[in-house]
Formats: sequence, structure tokens, C-alpha cells
Amino acid sequence: MSIREILEKLLRGEIDIERAERMVKAVQILEIGNIAKMDVLRELRSGAPEIILAEGKSPEDLVLIVRKVLEEKERAIISRASKEHIDAILKEIPLDQYTIEVHEKARIVIVRRKNAKPRKIGRKIGIIAAGTSDIPVAEEARVISEELGCDTVTAYDVGIAGIHRLFPALKKMIMEDVDVIIVIAGMEGALPSIVASLVDLPVIGVPSSSGYGYGGRGVAALMGMLQTCVPGLAVVNIDNGVHAAVFAYLISKRVKDVLEKQKS
Repeated sequence: MSIREILEKLLRGEIDIERAERMVKAVQILEIGNIAKMDVLRELRSGAPEIILAEGKSPEDLVLIVRKVLEEKERAIISRASKEHIDAILKEIPLDQYTIEVHEKARIVIVRRKNAKPRKIGRKIGIIAAGTSDIPVAEEARVISEELGCDTVTAYDVGIAGIHRLFPALKKMIMEDVDVIIVIAGMEGALPSIVASLVDLPVIGVPSSSGYGYGGRGVAALMGMLQTCVPGLAVVNIDNGVHAAVFAYLISKRVKDVLEKQKS
């Protein structure tokens, strides 16, 4: 049953509003041939939209998925996009109907309908990258956070090798009243623990795949963050800026909702 049919039943009085809401939430899988089942109503159910992972998909399949999503939603967010993916999207998605925003360093593409309105929830997320090699993951987190409606306060290349660089960045984030701080670090992954020990905010650690030798490619960073002795630090998987951003957004969205309820 389609959403339209559910709404028609509601208008005819065949179902009540609670039943209609449950049915709408249940109708959330969009099948695209035999290649994908898109969760187009994920945002309604969980608060954050589905983000299309381009990695492992052919450019042709990715374009097909993006087209189908845009039939239902006003935007499509694509992560881990290669040059071939980006070229295919720029070639096949009509620019007279959509705007295409390419973030090469973050490997993210955002396609929006021309009439899509920007999202703003009026909250802020802090994002810290330990070294310059961690910036692509930080940018992935930044772009997703901003697309979900949060402002961001960023500080890059403030790792523990020059720990004095960290303190002005944290002071700025506290003064800007961020709700949560995402910290990306490779090598031994110590920076998120240090940040969590200095602030009374939730901290999300993202181990990056920078590093070499024994425990390289983010393994030592992941293990170090998981073994932290500092309370208040949550950890996502290696290089997973997307999930860190969504987690941070959900925290900020909850803060916004609670503050609005207190005002009413």
C-alpha cells in the first residue's frame, strides 16, 4: 500500500491517525530493480535520512539509485564517491531540475531539487582533526553535519604532538556552545581521550586509517579509543565520519527538541 492510499483511507475515516502513522512508518522500503532497497522513510522513523554509500557500486547503478531516491525525496546524499561516480552523476542528473554539490575532499555528493530548502536546527557541532591526514574524515563529518542542519566549529591539525594547539580550539568550541565534539585521530588515537578529559560534553572518537607498521591503518587508534579510561567518549569505526556526524546530529537534535519543549 502506498502512502497516498494510506492518506486516502485516513480521509475516508477508515483508519484513525495513530493507525495511519504506523502504516506510513511501515511503508518505507523502495525497491530499485534487483540492486537496492532504499529506506526512503528512515528520517521519519529514526530522525536521520539514509545516506547512499557509493563505494562498491558501479556508476550506472549509483545513478539509478539516486534517480529513484529523488523521485521520493527532495535530496540524495552520496558518500565515498569516486571520480567515476561523480562524473556519472554530473552527466546523468539534469541540472535544470537539480543542484549538485560536490565535496571532493570529503568524497560526498549532494543532489537537491531546485526548490529544496536548506535545513537548519540552530545547534552546533565541534569537529577536531588531529593531523592533516585526518582532514578527509573530518570533512566527511562536517559536510554531513551541515547537511543535516547543524552549524560546525572546526579545528584541524591540533594533535598531541603539539598539544598547545588544542586548547585555543577547545576554548572556541566551548564559547560557541557546541553540543558535542567529534574528534578524528590516527596513529595511537590518543586525542579523543584527552579532549573528553577536558570538557563536560559528549565526545565521539573516530579512529582514522593514518598510521603504519604494527597496528597501522587505524587498528591501534581504534583499540586505544576503545580502551580509554576517560568517561564520556563514544567510538565509531575506522574512518567512519558519516556515522559520527549522524550520532552528533541526533544529540544536537535532541537538545533542540528539549529546549523547545521547555519554552512552550
